[in-house]
Amino acid sequence: MSKRKKDSSPMPAASAGLLRFFEEETEGVKIRPELLVVFAVALIIVSVLAKAFFPV
Repeated sequence: MSKRKKDSSPMPAASAGLLRFFEEETEGVKIRPELLVVFAVALIIVSVLAKAFFPV
């Protein structure tokens, strides 16, 4: 076991391991949630405008 696991106290049974999941650092692209919402709204707006100005 690593030193970190030895020093940490056991998680309560009611949490079902969710707290432990969020403590671990994951690799990959890190995007702020606010920025992701802005991108999603911008994509929706572009899609609606494209459908309005370029009907098939």
